[in-house]
Amino acid sequence: MRYQSYLRRRYKAILSYTGLICMIAGLAILSPLIALLAYPEETSLAWGFLLPGLGLGLVGLGFWRLLAPQAAATLNLQEGSVIVVLAWFLAILLGAVPFMAIAGLNFTQAMFESTSGWTTTGLSVVDVTQTSHLILLYRSIIELFGGAGLAIITLSAIAGPVGASLTSAEGRTEQLAPNVRRSAKLVLIIYSGLCAAGTVALWVSGMGWFDAINHSFAALSTGGFSTRTDSIGYWDSPLVEAVTIVLMLFGGLNFVTIYLLLTGQIKSVVRNGQVRLQALVIPLAAIAIFFGSALTLYPTLNKAIRVSIFESVTALTTTGFSTVGYSDWSSLPWLAMLVLMLIGGGAGSTAGGIKQLRIYILYRALVTDAKQKILPQGAISETEIWQGEQRRFVSNDQVRQVALFTFLYLLIFILGSAIIAGYGYPLQDSLFEYASSLSTVGLSVGITSADAPVGVLWTQTIGMFLGRLEFFTVFVGGVCLLRDLRPMLVSSGAVDPAKKTS
Repeated sequence: MRYQSYLRRRYKAILSYTGLICMIAGLAILSPLIALLAYPEETSLAWGFLLPGLGLGLVGLGFWRLLAPQAAATLNLQEGSVIVVLAWFLAILLGAVPFMAIAGLNFTQAMFESTSGWTTTGLSVVDVTQTSHLILLYRSIIELFGGAGLAIITLSAIAGPVGASLTSAEGRTEQLAPNVRRSAKLVLIIYSGLCAAGTVALWVSGMGWFDAINHSFAALSTGGFSTRTDSIGYWDSPLVEAVTIVLMLFGGLNFVTIYLLLTGQIKSVVRNGQVRLQALVIPLAAIAIFFGSALTLYPTLNKAIRVSIFESVTALTTTGFSTVGYSDWSSLPWLAMLVLMLIGGGAGSTAGGIKQLRIYILYRALVTDAKQKILPQGAISETEIWQGEQRRFVSNDQVRQVALFTFLYLLIFILGSAIIAGYGYPLQDSLFEYASSLSTVGLSVGITSADAPVGVLWTQTIGMFLGRLEFFTVFVGGVCLLRDLRPMLVSSGAVDPAKKTS
C-alpha cells in the first residue's frame, strides 16, 4: 500500500506536467486560426481546429492545475520518459482531427500526416493544390512546435527540477545556460529569431508572404512540408535555394553551436566534431551526386551544382525539401542520399537520424582503438571530442551506449524497409523511403501517397515516432507506464487482486 500511495503521488505530478504540455499543444492546434484575418473565406473551417484545440487545451489545463504538486517535484528520467511519450501521443492523436475534419483524410492518413508534422518529418499524403490555407499553415506550425520540442517549450514556462528529466527524455542534454529554464528560453529566443529572419529573407528572395512563413517554419524545424507540389523546385531560383540552405543548416545544428556562432565564438564552432563531420560529408556527397547523375541529367552546369549541394544539405539536415525528383538518378547518388539521411543532423538540434555526434564518437573511438594497438604496452589512449567550448573524454561505457543505439537504429531500419518491400515495392525504393521515415527526413521516391497500403503508412508512422523520440525513450516510457498501471488500478479497486494471475 505504501508503494501504491507513492505511485499515486508520482503520477499526479506526471499527469500535471503532461497536462501542461497538452495545453501548449492545444494552443498550437488553435494557432492557425489567426490566418482567418487574411483568409476570412475559410471561417467555416474553424470548427475543425476549435474542437481538438480547445478539448486538448482545457483538459491539459485541468490536469496541470488540479494535479500539480504543492512543491515542484523532482522527476527522474523514467518519469520524464512517461511524460514525453504520453504528451506526444496525445498531441499527435488530437492533432489528426483537423486533417480528418477539413482535409478529408481517413484515420490512418490523418495519423500519418499528424505524426509527420509533430515529428518534423515532412512526408505527406495531403494534396497541397486542393487543401485550404489553414491546413497548410497548420502543418507548418506543428512542425515548428515539434522541432522546438514540446518539452523545451514547456520548460520556458515553468521552473523546477522537472527540467533535466524532460530534456533528457527528448534527447536534448546540452544546455545554453546552467539553469534549465533559462536555457530553454534562450533556445526559444534563438529559434523564434531565426524563423522571423528566415521569413523575411525568403520573401525578399521572391516568395509570397504565406509561402515564406511556411517554408521558414519548415526549414528551421527541419520539417520539410511545402505549400507547393514541387517543393523548393517550384521557384527554380538560386537565391531561394541559397536562403533555404542556410536555414536548413541552422536547423541541423545543435542549439549550443548556433549560440556560439551567433555570439562570435568561431573557434569553438570550428573545432566542434559535429561541425567538422558535416563540413566533410556534405562536399563528398555533393561530389557523388554531381558526377553520379546531376552532370548528365540537368541542362546546365549551374543547375547541376545547385542540385548537388541542395539535395546533400536537405538529406543530412533531415529537412526533406527538394528541387528535383530522384527516379532517374543512378545508384551512387541514391546511396549517398541514403547514408546522409541515416547520419542525420546534430545532437540537440531539430533534426533526426542517428545524429552526427554519435557517428563522430564512433569514429573517434575507432581511431583511439587503432592507436592503442600500435602504442607501447602500458600506454593509455583516451577518446576525446569537443562539444561547444569543452573538451570531453568519452568513456568506454558511453561508446558502448552509442554503439548499441546505432545497432538498434539500423536493425529497425532494416525491419521497416523489409516490411515495405514485402508490399511489392523495389528494395532500393523501400530502403530510401523508410530511411526518410525513420530519420524524419521527408524525401520520397513515390511510395508515400494517399493510396499507399495501410500497412505501409502505419509502418512509416511508427518509424517517424520512434525516430523522433529515439527508441529508448519510447521503450522506457511505455514499459514504465504499463508496469505502474496495474498496481495503481489494484489500489483504486479497478482491478480485483484476487483475480491476479501468477
